[in-house]
Amino acid sequence: MSEIINRVEASGIITLDLEDIIPNRLQAYLDIKDQLFQGLVLREKDFREWTKDLDWSIYANHDVAIYCSADAVVPTWAYMLVASSLASYTSTIYFCEPQSLNGFIAERAVSHLNIDTFSDKRIVIKGCGNREISNHAYVLLTSLLVPVAKSIMFGEPCSTVPVFKKK
Repeated sequence: MSEIINRVEASGIITLDLEDIIPNRLQAYLDIKDQLFQGLVLREKDFREWTKDLDWSIYANHDVAIYCSADAVVPTWAYMLVASSLASYTSTIYFCEPQSLNGFIAERAVSHLNIDTFSDKRIVIKGCGNREISNHAYVLLTSLLVPVAKSIMFGEPCSTVPVFKKK
């Protein structure tokens, strides 16, 4: 009987799964519009009181997006005050609209990869999974890998779409 050889494993292809790279935490969206006087103006005294009274623990271990959906001028210090209140409960705080949060989370996670470990390697970026991964993550990862990788493919090791090949 002949030995079964896993040709994918023997090929030296490295599979990168963004689900393994990007943390899977709960997400929260903190819209400060309700803290504006008449939906237009931020009053410092009221805002500071709100930050003191809010139970920030509800955001523990969440990725939090801070934003204001009202068309109002909000001073930068207000967002900083919210971030300082959240910092004891989570270190993943972003200033962005809710629809951009996944992209920012992906960007932070991908930026921590040691790209040099993929130098002259054949890489498959896994495309299917159990959770939604932002297209931003795939684009960012590809742009970081192109200068170092031998080739980049998308999909599964047994069925890939070529994306890049070093000349």
